[in-house]
Amino acid sequence: MPVQAKILAGVYSDSMTLMTLSTQVNKLPGVQKAMIGMGTAMNKAVISDVGLMTPEVEAASTGDMIYTVECATKEICAEVLIKIDELRTATISGQAQQTSYRSLDKAVKDTDSSLVIISVPGEYAAAEAQKALDKDKNVMIFSDNITVEDELALKQFAHKKGLLVMGPDCGTAIINNVGLCFANAVNSGLIGVVAASGTGAQELSVQVDTLGGGISQLIGVGGRDLSEDIGGIMMIDGLNMLAQDHQTKVIVLVSKPPAASIANKVLEVAKNIDKPVVICFIGNDETENDTNLHFANNTLEAAKKAVQAAGIAVDNDSKSYDFDYENIRSSFSKSQKFIRGVFCGGTICDEVFYVLKNSTEHLTGKAVSNVAKKAKEQLAIGATSYDNALLDMGSDEFTSGRPHPMIDPTARNARLIKEARDSQTAVLLLDFVLGYGASDDPVGAAADSIKQAYSQAKKDQRSLQIIAYVLGTNRDPQDKRSQIKQLTDLGVHVVDSVVDMGNIALKMLPR
Repeated sequence: MPVQAKILAGVYSDSMTLMTLSTQVNKLPGVQKAMIGMGTAMNKAVISDVGLMTPEVEAASTGDMIYTVECATKEICAEVLIKIDELRTATISGQAQQTSYRSLDKAVKDTDSSLVIISVPGEYAAAEAQKALDKDKNVMIFSDNITVEDELALKQFAHKKGLLVMGPDCGTAIINNVGLCFANAVNSGLIGVVAASGTGAQELSVQVDTLGGGISQLIGVGGRDLSEDIGGIMMIDGLNMLAQDHQTKVIVLVSKPPAASIANKVLEVAKNIDKPVVICFIGNDETENDTNLHFANNTLEAAKKAVQAAGIAVDNDSKSYDFDYENIRSSFSKSQKFIRGVFCGGTICDEVFYVLKNSTEHLTGKAVSNVAKKAKEQLAIGATSYDNALLDMGSDEFTSGRPHPMIDPTARNARLIKEARDSQTAVLLLDFVLGYGASDDPVGAAADSIKQAYSQAKKDQRSLQIIAYVLGTNRDPQDKRSQIKQLTDLGVHVVDSVVDMGNIALKMLPR
């Protein structure tokens, strides 16, 4: 099919605008594939991988916006490119009508808000965040690709002023019952969260909701906060804020694998708080409770411990699934040995990685991932998968200058098909993240790719087992029940937790 592109020299838009636009474009009649983003090297690599590269795209600079589309005919491509311009104009116009502000200074002057959300390209975000802090505003930095030096300076400045810097790359928060960016519709309650992981925060909140609990406040601090470079500044400040919050009776700390010295620093502060504190530092094998501290190895366990600490009874029995494991294992060809995962959520990828890595179940080869900390376990960006490979498609390398896969699944869908075509893939793992800000139909956006994956396996006379986890609630705009039904209608196995996803995949592998 023909591919056409348009380059807007020197034009950029904030991340939220790109997300909205990409969602609209991929729904246009006649569009097979479309990508909209800035002309970064990573974007060009992704565009090339999905077959949308053109000479114009190749020549684009990092300061240029790219439209590239694949349609049934050249005429349709030309019409779609015109339509994208119309949609972009309408999106910008609509945002202007909603906000009415063309500068941060004007917005701060005319409103009494105590929080500013920053969503501009990373090279501009630090300066805008500093302006907000100078005006005594808390900041949530949705933007990614901000330097470590800028992040540290902003957080040190905010700490001195008693303000929060949530981020950078902070995708989720719930402040005074208002969900910000990628938040889910969950109950209000007694459990406060400080999270250095956006998807981890979402997963924790929806599991708390499922168990009958609720969230008082959810403070995101950005994935690098517990690194040696940043020192846990905002996690500690957030922890102390929740300690003083009258609605919060139980506190949960969530992070992807933190630096050991910084984790210990945070724990020392937590020990002195007069409330139960549940610690979920993924990859940390600490298990013994200490005074008010309760350790959990994953977000599901953390949610159960938090809800119990809040006085709600919890069934701790593991759920059993009616899968015919013996029949599934016998259906694979000799070449099919491995689990492959293509994820939108970084914490989901992390949790499955540690399930596989630490498993005593049968596992041929090793677990590798782009989220792994050890060099020998790392899967390089752009590398062909090998062994049991898990890929976080929401990492900074994939989202520089383009929307997150929770919004625009084009790159994730392409990788899904690529993994399914690999004759060594036995089990394919997928996540679908619901909530405000996310795609209005994430399963629907992946349905054709899932069908293609099954079709390719059948053509090659291979079995392919796909396991999915839907992160969300029935009150989310996408309705979790309808998303699950779409998956089961496609023949996908749906599980109730991230941990179950990893464990069931292991049970399906041939012995």
